[in-house]
Amino acid sequence: MRADDDFLPHDLLWGLTPEQLPAAAPAWVGEALGLGQPVVVRRALTAPDQVPVGVRGALREQRFATLMPRALVERCVRPEALIDIEVCAQDWPALQALHYLRPLLNASGLVWGVSGSAGFELASGLPTLHQHSDLDLILRVPQALSRRQANGLLLQLDNPFCRVDLQLQTPLGALALLEWAGPARRVLLKRAAGVQLVLDPWNAREQAA
Repeated sequence: MRADDDFLPHDLLWGLTPEQLPAAAPAWVGEALGLGQPVVVRRALTAPDQVPVGVRGALREQRFATLMPRALVERCVRPEALIDIEVCAQDWPALQALHYLRPLLNASGLVWGVSGSAGFELASGLPTLHQHSDLDLILRVPQALSRRQANGLLLQLDNPFCRVDLQLQTPLGALALLEWAGPARRVLLKRAAGVQLVLDPWNAREQAA
């Protein structure tokens, strides 16, 4: 477990077992945890001693939200720790896109990482990718990124392998690069308290209003 115990959305955590699940959890959730797979940190408001997490199933629609006691966390892997991992059972299009885009993202000077199915498979070794999987990425942007810069980055992410879904992680929440690069004045900012329409995802005063 990381010393700072500061878990962020998209972090992968190991240590949750079927015994900690609520009684109403579907059978597949216990089966997934029984394989020793990690859970994914999600955005939600919880007590300080709990971490909001999601369990992935074998099917796309199999997602289960639950809580994990912080004391149970045995290991944590962040998306940025996965950018240089090459070993995988198959060279799926999403992994080819990752290899193709790695120099561009490294040159940005910003911290970035792999999330979604690609991140899950790279971290756990469990087969979650397929031929039509998107490549999910995060980019940590502590300072404001202009819409013009966002549009330029969106164009650079175009590749011959698969669709790329990049989320901008601001200090206040997360938003899709595609939205910030688009024409809409207000964009959806994902926060622990829920989703909010904002003009500026880096403006703390606007979020507090």
